[in-house]
Amino acid sequence: MIEEHALVIGVEQDVALLEVVRRSACGLCGKTRGCGISLFGRLFGHKNNVFKAENTIHAKPGDNVVVAIEERAVLMSAMVVYGVPLGVLLLGAILGNALSDGTASQADMYAFAGAIAGLLAGLGWVKGYATARVMSHRYQPTILRLADAQVINFKCE
Repeated sequence: MIEEHALVIGVEQDVALLEVVRRSACGLCGKTRGCGISLFGRLFGHKNNVFKAENTIHAKPGDNVVVAIEERAVLMSAMVVYGVPLGVLLLGAILGNALSDGTASQADMYAFAGAIAGLLAGLGWVKGYATARVMSHRYQPTILRLADAQVINFKCE
C-alpha cells in the first residue's frame, strides 16, 4: 500500500473529502497548499485536488489522516492511461500507412490521420475503462488511521 497524509476538509454521510497537502514547498514561494507563483499556477489558477474516501474511522473536518491505495492499482492505472493511447496511436499510424498507395506524401498523410484516429480511440477507451473502474474498491483510496499530530502539522489556509 502507498500511504500519504491528508487533511479531512469535509464529511458527507460516510464519505470524507480529503486533500493531500505537501510536506515541503517547492522553494519558489514557500506555500505547501496551492501554487501561486509557478507558470501553471499563474495561467490556470490553483485548484486543490480534493478526493473522496470511505470514512470508516469517523474522521471529522480538520483531522489529519493517513490514506492508502494499492501499489498494483496505481501501476495498472498508469499502464492503462499511458500505454493504451500510445499503443493504439502507433497501431493507427501503421494501419494508415498500410492503406496508402505507397507515395511518400500520401503515406505520411494516411499515417498521420491513422495516428490521430488511433489516439482518439485510445483516449475514448481509457475514459470508458476509468468510468467502469470508479466503483471498484481496489482503485479507491482507503483511510487507514488518524495521523500522529506530532509527526505532521497541516495549516488550513
